Amino acid sequence: MQEKLLTIVNSIKKNKFEELLSEITPEQKLREDLNFDSFDLAELTVKIEEEFGVDIFEDGLVNSVNEIFAKL
Repeated sequence: MQEKLLTIVNSIKKNKFEELLSEITPEQKLREDLNFDSFDLAELTVKIEEEFGVDIFEDGLVNSVNEIFAKL
């Protein structure tokens, strides 16, 4: 699961021409640490739903990688 999420995050970062991550940790914040804006979060939601069949924002905002793991 962690590897798949890393692949999704890096696909978004690649589209923004940002440096790719070698790892992803539960402590990372989506906006502050991963530099995701609202558009990136929308893309993240779609890609996670396609991959895992889960809408991570169904119950409200998700702010960290750990919160994504909890939803999955």
